[in-house]
Amino acid sequence: MTPPKHPAQEPVPQTSGQSPASLLLYCRPGFEKETAAEIQALAATAGISGYVRTGHGSGYAEFCPCADAIDRLESVRFHDLIFARQLIVGRRSLTGLPPSDRIAPLIEAARELFPGYCQVLLETADTDSAKTLSVFLRKFTPPFEQAFTSAGLMDPAAAQRLHLFFLDSASVRLGISRPGNSSPWAMGIPRLKFPRGAPSRSTLKLEEAFLHFLGADSPDLRPGMTAVDLGAAPGGWTWQLVRRSIRVTAVDNGPMDPALLESGIVQHLRADGFRYRPAKPVDWLVCDMVEQPSRIADLVARWLAEGHCRQAIFNLKLPMKKRYDEVCRCAGIIEERLAGAGLVHRLRFKQLYHDREEVTGWCGIASR
Repeated sequence: MTPPKHPAQEPVPQTSGQSPASLLLYCRPGFEKETAAEIQALAATAGISGYVRTGHGSGYAEFCPCADAIDRLESVRFHDLIFARQLIVGRRSLTGLPPSDRIAPLIEAARELFPGYCQVLLETADTDSAKTLSVFLRKFTPPFEQAFTSAGLMDPAAAQRLHLFFLDSASVRLGISRPGNSSPWAMGIPRLKFPRGAPSRSTLKLEEAFLHFLGADSPDLRPGMTAVDLGAAPGGWTWQLVRRSIRVTAVDNGPMDPALLESGIVQHLRADGFRYRPAKPVDWLVCDMVEQPSRIADLVARWLAEGHCRQAIFNLKLPMKKRYDEVCRCAGIIEERLAGAGLVHRLRFKQLYHDREEVTGWCGIASR
């Protein structure tokens, strides 16, 4: 006898507890080790004990605190992190979401965490393996957002954002972030378009640096300011300054883009970037030279300490090993020289999305 057929049963979603059990930190694939070392160091400084889970190429790291330290997780500051693109407090995991209705379990889990959110972001890791998942999310996001709003969970006055971090189409980590202590962009990635007329793609690194360190429409980037671009050719960074009507001395032995020279506010000097000093102080130093990180750090520190500029944005090309240690060493070089000069300053580093095997630094002098 043929056994009777029964309708296929879809899996019942499995959920973890509600406690804020971990920190999720998105990062550039291949930099999970650096992200792990950094969060462990910062957590130890804050008196938060715990351990890190990650995998090479996963695009994220997860810091799991001891039970008695969970309530101190939100004391970790996003702007103190160099390699993390995003900082999220992980609150719950869902697995086995049924293909016929993934939305309802997610809505229910979100409602149990908080009554409302100022924003909801559906995200994946920034890896090659997640590209097919990104296609799924492009189709899934509009109906989910509509259901999320209809459920009354969208509240512009809420203090938290909801992140749905998809590990696959049936497995999701739910977490929250606080505006002001996280990246404002989905997956921590600003969607910048390569500007028409820019001479190289490196221009996006400086544009992203301005957005990250200064914010949009910063008063620190006013028309009529002056800048020096060390290692300027062919002019990707100079282009960002010129578009803001900042006068630039472009220092490089290589050729510059002719259109920049025709702007009337760019002077090209064929000179050694390590030896050049301006005749009078400028507002900005920008530097994207390929050189040992410690040499760049020392050069930037000298410019700031000797009063040649007020602010600097620069790239550090990192070695293959001990990259976090190298950034810390370079920060120490700058801090020591500026402290010796008695200068009040701010110094920050970030591995930007448009960086590769490098990090970008910003330093500003507050007073002399």
